[in-house]
Amino acid sequence: MADKRSASRYAVIFDVDGTLIDSVDFHARAWVDAFAAFGHSVAFDKVRRQIGKGGDQLMPVFLSHEEIERTGSALESHRGALLKERYLPQFRVFPKVRELVQRVLSDGTEVALGSSAKEDELAEYKKIAGIDDLIDTETSSDDAERSKPCPDIFEAAIRKLGIADLSSILVVGDTPYDAQAAQKAGLRTIGLRCGGWSEEELRDAGCITVFDDPADLLARYETSPLARPSRPFTHA
Repeated sequence: MADKRSASRYAVIFDVDGTLIDSVDFHARAWVDAFAAFGHSVAFDKVRRQIGKGGDQLMPVFLSHEEIERTGSALESHRGALLKERYLPQFRVFPKVRELVQRVLSDGTEVALGSSAKEDELAEYKKIAGIDDLIDTETSSDDAERSKPCPDIFEAAIRKLGIADLSSILVVGDTPYDAQAAQKAGLRTIGLRCGGWSEEELRDAGCITVFDDPADLLARYETSPLARPSRPFTHA
């Protein structure tokens, strides 16, 4: 294991939903169902474009401040229950996720998770991804005052990792919100298209390079920024 006192430590912070597990559509459906239960009709496609944010950032897109004050907490709790009961069994891991994490670790690079999910949800997602035994550091929306695209979750991950040189930390995510949050925290992001966003959208948000999914990133690992996390990297 890498010496945590070393000045040459490297780390990768992975987003989870849409990056490691195929879950974005189900999150959107749970929100649509929850909104409907509280009398709000919202389109699936519009909600899906907001997945990657936590409830604190997603609900204001569809509800007024007064509505959130009145029913936001109950609505979000209902959303969590619906997700667990109705949709969680349908979540699937993307191909080669465990192999990708193992490849990163084999280089002596530390791996952390930085997710807008709640802590109890993240525990389930690690199991679905098959990496719960590989992860020592993680941050969820419970570790942050604000979720993505605010930087709080990644800033919490940086503190937990204890790595001062931010050029030695990379983020892997699937949404513009990951890239925006990472950039605000001083980090660079590798984008993955498997969450449903286009390469152009991911690059416009600040991703330094884009791959199809974890399997594609693993297949091209040696020419990716993951092979040398601290090196300067220009847009490919």
